[in-house]
Amino acid sequence: MSVTQQEINEWTEKYPLLADLLALKPVVWLNPKRREMDQVQGLPVAAEDLEEAEQLWMRFAPFLTKVFPETIETGGIIESELREVSHMQKQLESYYGKGLAGNLYVKCDNELPVAGSVKARGGFFEVLRHAEHLALEERHLTQEDSYEWFATTGAKNFFGNYSIGVGSTGNLGLSIGIISAELGFKVSVYMSADAKEWKKSLLRSKGVRVVEFTGDFSEAVTAGREETLQLPNGYFVDDEKSRELFLGYSGAAIRLKDQLKQQGILVDKEHPLFVYLPCGVGGAPGGIAFGLRHMFGDHVHPVFIEPTHSPAVLLGLMTGLKSDICVQDIGIDNRTEADGLAVGRASSFASTSSEQLISGIATIEDKELFPLLTMLKDSEEIKIEPSAAAGFAGPFMMAATNYAEEHGINAEKATHIVWLTGGALVPEQEMAEFYGRGLKKLKP
Repeated sequence: MSVTQQEINEWTEKYPLLADLLALKPVVWLNPKRREMDQVQGLPVAAEDLEEAEQLWMRFAPFLTKVFPETIETGGIIESELREVSHMQKQLESYYGKGLAGNLYVKCDNELPVAGSVKARGGFFEVLRHAEHLALEERHLTQEDSYEWFATTGAKNFFGNYSIGVGSTGNLGLSIGIISAELGFKVSVYMSADAKEWKKSLLRSKGVRVVEFTGDFSEAVTAGREETLQLPNGYFVDDEKSRELFLGYSGAAIRLKDQLKQQGILVDKEHPLFVYLPCGVGGAPGGIAFGLRHMFGDHVHPVFIEPTHSPAVLLGLMTGLKSDICVQDIGIDNRTEADGLAVGRASSFASTSSEQLISGIATIEDKELFPLLTMLKDSEEIKIEPSAAAGFAGPFMMAATNYAEEHGINAEKATHIVWLTGGALVPEQEMAEFYGRGLKKLKP
């Protein structure tokens, strides 16, 4: 859309936070439209969809175990550890110069098997569901048969007649490319200018066709969608509008509930749960937030974290325009080192859900990402990429607001979970560069 200076001036009066957003300052936006679960309306998926999605994962477990040995330990389930990081909490308290009430944990999706990022949840799920649909439709098997069939030469030959495309800043492309190629699909990943070179190289090594663009995420998605849907058997994984991606991410909450129970961590009115989710287009954090609210109701408080240069979801939800506005419309450049978060326009599909479910959105400067990932490596021996470090600012930024007081929350009994979204596949040389940049800021 075209936004005039007069409109921006009027919005700045209506939304005082916009002035700091335009000045690229870190901000916290508390969502005035968050609803209690018994008042939520018109969500795009339902609780029963979560259970159905979980059943699909179980059906494909034999296939995943067979083709990806790294999933044998988890029985073919794509899942990550929930880990307390008390040493990192102390480092952060020193770094920010203030204490953090409650206990800090990380959800290690940076170590998810095979694809090494949160995108494996959504990306694998959508491709597996599409593959299942095709196989069942052509009667190659039934849901009662062993899904090891998907690892056979016959299956690969069958899926070789079909094409899959996806637009990506990096990690979604990796997950879609890896699982699609393993199944035998012809797969094309349309990569934005923000995508790292090593991610493109890794995809090409898997036999994936990589199409590069000089523009941003939205351009890659638009071009990829148009080209893929012109193919006779083409299927496009649409990060801006996908119900299947959203469902794949949502299922994480089911497993997280089990992990919290196993570790004796209570989530109720007296023991609130805060979850900090790095946010790009909003599909992954939106799906996870949906699952969390269904699992824990009003006792969980999802918070999105975006780069100051790419506050797509914050802008869309704050103005109410959602996907009808992008950050470039108001003069923000959408250029960030957090490649997975380099998105200028929010997901139209996820925004309707997130508008009612999340507690707020904070923004972080790029220069803060590197010391945070360096501290995590030093304190906990956990390696992440810059975009995955964004969540660590969340607990301290939220604590500086009146959110806990307004919601009657006892912060001392809170559990904080930072969702680590990627890092396992980052080459050692690149990881060392990230670490060094953070070290310079911590020890100039």
